[in-house]
Amino acid sequence: MREYLLTLCVTAAVTYLLTGPVRKFAIAAGAMPEIRARDVHREPTPRLGGIAMFGGLCAGLLVAAHLANLKPVFELSNEPRALLSGAGLIWLLGVLDDKWGVDALVKLGGQMIAAGVMVLQGLTILWIPVPGVGNVSLTPMQGTLLTVALVVITINAVNFVDGLDGLASGMVCIAAAAFFVYAYRLWYGHNLEAAAPAALFAAVLMGMCLGFLPHNMHPARIFMGDSGSMLIGLVLAAGAISLTGQLDPDALKLFEGSERAAVQATVPVYIPLLLPLTVIAVPVADLLLAIVRRTWKGQSPFAADRGHLHHRLLEIGHSHSRAVLIMYFWSALIAFGTVAYSVQSASVWILLVITALSAVGLGLLLMPRFTPRAPRWAERFVPPRYRRRAVSAAAPEGTVPEEEREPVPAGLHGATAVGDRSRFTRTSTHHG
Repeated sequence: MREYLLTLCVTAAVTYLLTGPVRKFAIAAGAMPEIRARDVHREPTPRLGGIAMFGGLCAGLLVAAHLANLKPVFELSNEPRALLSGAGLIWLLGVLDDKWGVDALVKLGGQMIAAGVMVLQGLTILWIPVPGVGNVSLTPMQGTLLTVALVVITINAVNFVDGLDGLASGMVCIAAAAFFVYAYRLWYGHNLEAAAPAALFAAVLMGMCLGFLPHNMHPARIFMGDSGSMLIGLVLAAGAISLTGQLDPDALKLFEGSERAAVQATVPVYIPLLLPLTVIAVPVADLLLAIVRRTWKGQSPFAADRGHLHHRLLEIGHSHSRAVLIMYFWSALIAFGTVAYSVQSASVWILLVITALSAVGLGLLLMPRFTPRAPRWAERFVPPRYRRRAVSAAAPEGTVPEEEREPVPAGLHGATAVGDRSRFTRTSTHHG
């Protein structure tokens, strides 16, 4: 565990320290696109944050390669090299898109090429665990097609959800944490060496997201852009492929008695990890809804709009920060709930807790303008917006404090520019 924590910390530190210089470089290079109709931010913000995240990825893998307990991962497996090759290609494609813009079909082709490069180096799905049957071996063609499909789906799911400050990096960090818990349990708890690369990928991915998140929280000083969103989507998919599609079927017999019993016992998590629909269930749902919505309107599935889940949360009255936290909540509930169910699938308490937390989440969705207030003894430990005294003293009677103002939808900026001039002045200091 110490080696994984060290790798995570190094990745996070390098990503965090690189993000500042990368932001200055992005401004100098002109990687600050004009605000589009679907954007939520109100002033141009530099992109290319993926450069810092890729630097963190390289630093994390370099450190892990020199640690005693993680060195066998690089000596006995080609998966880290395959990941780095695919990540380099997808990162380069993202950088070009952030600076000059790349056609959607060209990006799709680049994603498939990056997935194909990983397949050629051994990072591919070899078999699928099927309940009641066991592990079904795949032909090389079937494994290649399934691997490419998984990588493309995951990359675009993460890319689609990258619409609010801190949303994509936080949700992927939560997914990587849940993924790491499950992979580490298989590796350390059941001595399955095949799970070690997946645990390493998850630790590095957490470090990339945690290092970038302080710069990307609202109001964001820099965006990760496609160079970052496609990169973390590929790393997440690579971990799922490494764990689910390459785990030795015979090794499962070590702790379940038979291959069929092992597959059936672990199916609550194996099938979702194969097509990681629980770890990134919210982004995948947003992706599917966007495709259906745009196709129904006669548009291209790659045409951008303001119909994503985070846009809907803003439209019904949630503030920017509250919308992000709600998305975090549902991602954590689905990901960690699935991992908990895989460990104790017979426990009724887990289902009851998941049900109760789901009810809490639904309640938060129905109360967009509810602002909780901290007790008086805890006011010094919370932000000013949650303090009773600060709010009552700062706002005259009948007015709404600035911290509680709802975001202005696109197209209404002119009508509210005078009332929100102080807020524009405050946020502009973050981008100067």
